[in-house]
Amino acid sequence: MAGHSKFKNIMHRKGAQDKKRSGMFSKLSREITVAAKMGLPDPDMNPRLRAAVNAAKAQSMPKDNIQRAIDKASKGDAENYEEVRYEGYGPNGVAIIVEALTDNRNRTATNVRTAFSKNGGNLGASGSVAHGFERLGLIEYPASAGDEDKVMEAAIEAGADDVQSDEDGHQIWTQTDGMHDVAKALEAALGEASAVKLAWKPTLTTEVSGDAVASLMKLVDALEDDDDVQTVWGNYDISDDELAKLG
Repeated sequence: MAGHSKFKNIMHRKGAQDKKRSGMFSKLSREITVAAKMGLPDPDMNPRLRAAVNAAKAQSMPKDNIQRAIDKASKGDAENYEEVRYEGYGPNGVAIIVEALTDNRNRTATNVRTAFSKNGGNLGASGSVAHGFERLGLIEYPASAGDEDKVMEAAIEAGADDVQSDEDGHQIWTQTDGMHDVAKALEAALGEASAVKLAWKPTLTTEVSGDAVASLMKLVDALEDDDDVQTVWGNYDISDDELAKLG
């Protein structure tokens, strides 16, 4: 296991940036509704729903909102959302994967294509960048869950594949089919995770610096601000110094 390797800025910026993301509760509600519709409306019996509910709780989403999103699915009045993936390139040739839940493919595709073209990137064909990523399970814990050694020990015991820790928290990687079993085992040792989700982990990262940083972040922000977009993944690596320049 690589306990010291960094995983900063590869998915998207965390902390304040996540909390400012427009429509965050709407996105969380949509994932809860889709998860509840695809399986049982009980988080204890539906791993995807449990992960969605935990993610909502981690962002301080009110219990009433969470329950309303679950009820929407069980009452059968939820929109028919489908999962769609887009792939493309940003400034500096950075590879980007966009995951969306949409009830209108044409609208979403147009918005995603526009975001790429207006911010120095271009939308590619399906499969154009995914070959440079691994599809894995990702379990996230805040730094307060424990020090690196404690989390590493718990992850090994739970059957995880890799752990990456820094001052922002811990990322624990698993195979996709074992993600929920590992998460359950970790919960006994570390408490409830802040996120349990399928992720795209780049096999190689691209360092971005200078003017390209601002352009790339504008692209990421434009994609994340779209109501249909759930997650943006990329193979970019930006130093703290470069991010600080953005203000």
